Amino acid sequence: MLIDLRSDTVTKPSKAMLEAMMMAPVGDDVFGEDPTVHALEEKTAAMFGMPAGLFCPSGTMTNQIAVKAHTQPLDELICDKICHIYNYEAGGWAFHSGISIRLTEGERGKMTVPQIEELILPDFDWLPNTRMVALENTVNKGGGSVYTIAEMRAISDFCRERKLLIHLDGARIFNALTALGKRPTDMHGMFDSISVCISKGLGAPVGSVLLGGKDFIKKSRKIRKVMGGGMRQSGLLAAACIYALDNNIQYLKADHQKAKQLAKALETCQWVKRVLPVETNIVIFEVGDSAKISLALAEKGIRTSPFSPTLVRMVTHLDISDEMVGNTIAVLNNFTA
Repeated sequence: MLIDLRSDTVTKPSKAMLEAMMMAPVGDDVFGEDPTVHALEEKTAAMFGMPAGLFCPSGTMTNQIAVKAHTQPLDELICDKICHIYNYEAGGWAFHSGISIRLTEGERGKMTVPQIEELILPDFDWLPNTRMVALENTVNKGGGSVYTIAEMRAISDFCRERKLLIHLDGARIFNALTALGKRPTDMHGMFDSISVCISKGLGAPVGSVLLGGKDFIKKSRKIRKVMGGGMRQSGLLAAACIYALDNNIQYLKADHQKAKQLAKALETCQWVKRVLPVETNIVIFEVGDSAKISLALAEKGIRTSPFSPTLVRMVTHLDISDEMVGNTIAVLNNFTA
């Protein structure tokens, strides 16, 4: 039995999801004629209390469109040093938008108001213009750490006070909300834009939705086109996302419980130096040599991700069953590094 814990992006569409895709009415979305894409954009926007949405192929694209739409060259973005925008989007903030970036050192990737405040630059000719703040929730490299509603509200209020635009990279926002026992509407009014990824914990094969004001989304649509993200009969993909939103949010709590089971087992392993706190579906643990450990686990049918020279990541998801968790724990209990 192959157990793939590398990421929650490796999920396969269920039979019911595939049937929804095959039955979806479609049109040419570049012409604005795909009814299923429209339905997804409207549905996601309504869930978060935002005016409009834009369906894109990936969370990287939604993040980069947001940065481009909110800024201009000579501007600067504040984010955390371990966030996705900075680490895993190929420096797109510089390539696409021509801006600079300034980094906080938050606790497991979570920024605070004082950390943001100390990075805001004065208005001098020789300095970039502090324009935008971006949060990630949950924080991938932070082991799925979660910003609470109160923490997000405090940062949002501060950004409004200082006239800074604020974006949420919500790659796993439904994991965060599930862990908090909150709803998307509890975030109403906090952000100028939100990226909602549906191809991670919710199990859709492709797709993220960028949310914001109507003028922002109109501008973002043009940026999506120039980035190559204008799709044609993309309602086939949007239908999978609608199915995921309607049916798969309920399973995230079980994913979190499975991650905590794995973390508990790892804490008893002598070859594991430490396990980061587990709040959602991501387990990150420290070892002597992550590449060696991941290779050895793969030989036993457990696929993981080396996350640094000494950190290994496991991620639970829809395709990880209770039996798979049990088998993984059995391997861990008998594993010698």
